[in-house]
Parts: sequence; structure tokens; C-alpha cells
Amino acid sequence: MTELKLSRRKFIGGMGAIMAAPAILTRAHAAEVTLRVHHFLPPVAPMHSQFFEPWAKEIVDASNGAIDVQVFPAMQLGGKPPQLADQVSKGIVDIAWALPTYTPGRYPVAETMGLPFMAGHAEPTSVALHTLLDEFSGNEFSRMKYLACWSHDGGKLHMRDTPVSTAADLVGKKIRSPNAGVGKLLSKLGAEPVFFPVTDMVVGLSNGVIDGCCLPYEVVPPFKLQELTKYSCEAAPGARGIYANTNVLLMNQRVYDGLSDDIRGVIDTHSGIDLSRRIGKTFDEFEAVGRNVVEKNGNEIVQISADELGLWREASEEIYAEWQKTLDDAGHDGAAIIARANELLDS
Repeated sequence: MTELKLSRRKFIGGMGAIMAAPAILTRAHAAEVTLRVHHFLPPVAPMHSQFFEPWAKEIVDASNGAIDVQVFPAMQLGGKPPQLADQVSKGIVDIAWALPTYTPGRYPVAETMGLPFMAGHAEPTSVALHTLLDEFSGNEFSRMKYLACWSHDGGKLHMRDTPVSTAADLVGKKIRSPNAGVGKLLSKLGAEPVFFPVTDMVVGLSNGVIDGCCLPYEVVPPFKLQELTKYSCEAAPGARGIYANTNVLLMNQRVYDGLSDDIRGVIDTHSGIDLSRRIGKTFDEFEAVGRNVVEKNGNEIVQISADELGLWREASEEIYAEWQKTLDDAGHDGAAIIARANELLDS
């Protein structure tokens, strides 16, 4: 439950609206507001140590301690990763990192960037995603405010025993799919998609339930995937990645609206499209680190040619048509959203 600690002391002096410059609040002897942030990755994951912890400290420092931010990794506050958005909307936590693709169909505009071949490098894709949500999401995140949204770099196929360079190499293979759209693509290419959260993937690879998984390199180190797979198969340079899951940093709208103007200003300064860009850039850095771990472990990196990927993209056309209908059925202009997403990615 949201914990609001209302101090008897008031801020000294008035403050104007906080825009681009960092917020400077009067010194607080005790936090006036405590915000609990929840996410699903372990504390050793770079996203926790290199983004969430520094970001929380920046907010505390910018508020002179008027805001206390407590970050809980690894689902420490309970529940499963697909429940994180609900935890925010119901006020169980104040802020959470959620993946719209874990709840298919509920956040269709945000999910659009999770379609096959809708991802470039993380930074530009994250900016494109944020822009797309600003333009089309409407009331998609009811009772919530998205503070940032981002994408990782295009996903790769990490295989236990056999490399993949053509669709023929996928036939009969059980692959952990990151979302429904990629699952449909894998099925069309002859593979058997298996769905479960990334946190359950290690067991699946260890016991042979799956032959491989579709993930970016940045996920490799925290889950030690380099020890569970022998091959990493990536798109040729210049081609869009196989996929990228969309991510959103959500805040309970009621909690946000209940903040004082000064404290809300700090949150505003530390959120928005600039934060999305920053997180995307950070994910590009994580990606380089993960690829280096794969190489140092002696795993083979296989490139899937642009011509082969072109055939895979052709196989995705029906998936795009189905998704356009999903958007239309949700009251959106599906064709416009997909066209705009491609325009933003190509700009």
C-alpha cells in the first residue's frame, strides 16, 4: 500500500514550475513521501544496479530528501511479473516496471513495438515507442501514468546445441518466445513456441524443455545463459532485430496526483521522453556487455543474412494484419499506428 509520510514541516519558500532544470527543494529533515518501486529482475541485473538504484538516488537528492524511493527487485513485494501493472493500478505499489506483452491485448498500442522486426537499437526504438504512446495511447493505461517507456536491442536466438541461420534450422525446435507475435512467427517458421516469463527460462534450458530462447544479449549475464547455450544467432548488421519487447515504467495516477507541486515537479523532471532515451541508451550499453560475455565464453555467434530475414518478414505479414485488427477492435486506427511506428523507426 502506498505510504505517504506527511511531515508537519512545510517547504520554506515558494517554487515555480519545474521544467528542464533539476529540482531544488528546501532541505527536508525527513521524507514527506515514500515511493515503492517494484520490478522482476534480480539485484545483480544491470538494470537494477545501473538504472533503478541511481535513478532513485537522483530523485532523493533532487528533492533534498523530501522523497524517499525504495526499490524492490526480484518481485520481493509478491506476485508474478505479469501482475506488475495491476499492482500499480490497484495501488499495491507506487511505481513498477511492467512488460505489456506479458498481458496480451490489454495495452495494444504499447505492444505494437513488440511485433516481429519492429526494433532497431534500443535508444532510437525507445524514443519511437514513447512518441507512439504520446500520440496514440489515450486511456490505455487507466489509473496509471507512464513515466518512461523503452525497448531493448533487437532479440537474438540463443540455442543449446544447434545454430540457426535459416528457417529450416528452426523446424521442430522448442523455443521460448518472448511474446505472442514472435510465437506466431516461430510457428510459421516451423518451430514450437513455448511461453513463460524470463525468470523461468533458466530451468527450461537446464532440463531440456526448450532448445533455445529469443532474447537480447543484455539478458545473458544475469541469467548466465552463456553457460546454458552454445550458439547466439543474430540479425545481419543493418537489419532490424527479430523483436523487442516493450517496457513501461508506470506510476499510480492517484499517488502522482496527490503529490505536492514541488514533489510532483521532481518526478516530472526525472521522467518523460528524455528518461526513455536514457534507458534505451543504457540498454544499448548492456547489449554490448552481454555480447562480449558470449564471445568470451567461447560461444559461436551466427549471423542470419538480410535475405533470409526478408523471408521471415514476409512470413510476418499475416501477423501484422491480425494486429491491425486487434488495434481496430480496441477503438484505435490500427493501420495508422503501424504505419507511424514504422515511420518513427525509419526516421
